[in-house]
Amino acid sequence: MGAVLLGLGSMLGSGAFVSIGLAEAMIGWWAVPAVLLAALIAGCNALSSAQLAASHARAGGTYEYGHVFLSPAAGFTAGTMFLLAKSASAATAALAFAAYFEALTGTEIAQIPIAISLVTLLTILVLSGLRRANWLNAMIVIAVVAALCAFIALGSVGPNAASRSTQGGWDAASFFHASALLFVAFTGYGRVATMAEEVREPRRTIPPAIFATIAVMTLLYLGVAYVLTYSGQASSETATPLESAARRFGPDWLPFAIAVAALLAMAGVLLNLLLGLSRVLLAMGRRGDAPTLFGQLKAGEPVAAIIGIAMVVAGLCLVGDVRIAWTFSAVTVLIYYAITNAAALKLEEEERLFPRWIAWVGLSGCIGLAAFVPIIFWIWTVLVLGVAFGLRQLSRQSSPL
Repeated sequence: MGAVLLGLGSMLGSGAFVSIGLAEAMIGWWAVPAVLLAALIAGCNALSSAQLAASHARAGGTYEYGHVFLSPAAGFTAGTMFLLAKSASAATAALAFAAYFEALTGTEIAQIPIAISLVTLLTILVLSGLRRANWLNAMIVIAVVAALCAFIALGSVGPNAASRSTQGGWDAASFFHASALLFVAFTGYGRVATMAEEVREPRRTIPPAIFATIAVMTLLYLGVAYVLTYSGQASSETATPLESAARRFGPDWLPFAIAVAALLAMAGVLLNLLLGLSRVLLAMGRRGDAPTLFGQLKAGEPVAAIIGIAMVVAGLCLVGDVRIAWTFSAVTVLIYYAITNAAALKLEEEERLFPRWIAWVGLSGCIGLAAFVPIIFWIWTVLVLGVAFGLRQLSRQSSPL
């Protein structure tokens, strides 16, 4: 249960409060089947992650699996994609926090400074030793789930519950692009997979914890998508779609509850990402895949890694658009999980918990969805990856033998 709550705490954020609204704005009521497609591919990826974590119980996720089962280059690519994907997700959470804060206060504010201020504040708190305690994570999860359940229940029985959103429509490219965006909303389960060194009997504990996490989130996402699309409450406010919809059909307290829940979820996810990303960068620095500065501890804390990640997230906040940040997260995280499935295909039969075809479906799904992300995001990703490989080479050449 603790692993499930941690997984939910890592997923309840931009996925529920932003990405479904983005998908609905693109394809209308087709967002509901798009959620199911994203959940199916995420489920296959989750099973691949689970059996890798169960057979190779070391922290680091696909960064570690890529090194062990594929090649150092594959591991480095996975680590870089993870840092980029989750940094973009963190920037999305910060920007969405600012947008929901503006909706809550009812006054127009400069959202980018608010987002960067949140990143700065949480970075200072992390440097001072703040951790996301299990009890605090559980309280946030319960509060956010309660708010989403109220949104779903009231939206499903509202006066327009029988109508259907006419915004958007069937278009294959848009459908799979939207599915790619929704796929990112499920990727927080990876936090459960990286707990291999933290749980008892990971081979028995991790797979059901991941499955339960994805099952709960699928039900919540389907409920939110149903309300946004079938109840006729479509919103053009892509940064705050749930709060905007709640103002149209709910009682006066519902928009306030949704906005507060969004603020809690975004801050919690951002804190979790700063902690997790800094540890991945620390591991990459120690292995020589990042400048050695990031592989050092100061008073037991990866200070340089934390500051480095915070600077990347703050820089991505300058984009100022949740759609751009979230889409960049989509293409990079799809590459990351493609490597996950490729590593799972390398497992020996005695190490395998699930049939090989599951990894093939996950790999094909990641590549297929990534193909529908606009080409400009691929160009950015390839350029950044090329720079990362160049910096890696320079770092290794300058390191003492």
